[in-house]
Amino acid sequence: MTVRTRPALWWRAGIVLSAGLGLVLGESSLVYFTVQSNVIVLGYFIGAVYWMAERDTVDAPAPRLRGAATLYILITGLVSHILLQHGANPLPGLVSGPDRLAHWSSFFLHYVTPVMVLVDWLVLKPRNAAAWKDIPLWLAFPLGYAAVVLARNALFDDFPTPYPYFFFDPTSKGYGYVWGQIAQLTVEFVVLGALVVGLDRLGTLVAGTARRALAEEAQDSPDDHDAQAAQLAQGAQDDHGARGAQDSQH
Repeated sequence: MTVRTRPALWWRAGIVLSAGLGLVLGESSLVYFTVQSNVIVLGYFIGAVYWMAERDTVDAPAPRLRGAATLYILITGLVSHILLQHGANPLPGLVSGPDRLAHWSSFFLHYVTPVMVLVDWLVLKPRNAAAWKDIPLWLAFPLGYAAVVLARNALFDDFPTPYPYFFFDPTSKGYGYVWGQIAQLTVEFVVLGALVVGLDRLGTLVAGTARRALAEEAQDSPDDHDAQAAQLAQGAQDDHGARGAQDSQH
């Protein structure tokens, strides 16, 4: 069986399709973290699909980069759904409304792609590839993004999209509010990064437990067959003895 027939390759090709559709269907400006994180996911999984096909393996390359891409796209999905959309149902806009293409783009970027990448992280190989020390490295990108947004607004007054997200806007509540929001998000991203590593370890533990259970079952099965055969033989002997006793009585 080659990798081209394995679900892992086609699942990752689906991630490429989802991220690509999300970027193509909408107005994809790199000023948004959403777009940048989806570009990272798109680039990584294009490379992963090529790597897998060339090497005939189900393992994705560059585990640290895979973990980073997973964290960034989860940040995109969670921040959008919780902070920006306030938990609103995204489905009605897909079938009604004036700009359904924009809704479909947002749906792919904020929901479909994050969920597919999370499933990839939980189920597909390699597992146990993330380390706790990777978390500070992963956080360099979102913190760097925040720093660039603030520095750009300090240097350029007429930038077309000065504040891509409300928590960067100091005009109404001041910079104390902005720094407080950044600090709170940083703590939440650290927790999310720890969850990403923990889920990787949990997946390894579950897979290892399942393998051990299957191995023990395989080892026990010959004994079970032998025991069943012995019981059948003993039963046959008992039946034969019983018939012999009956014949002697007659």
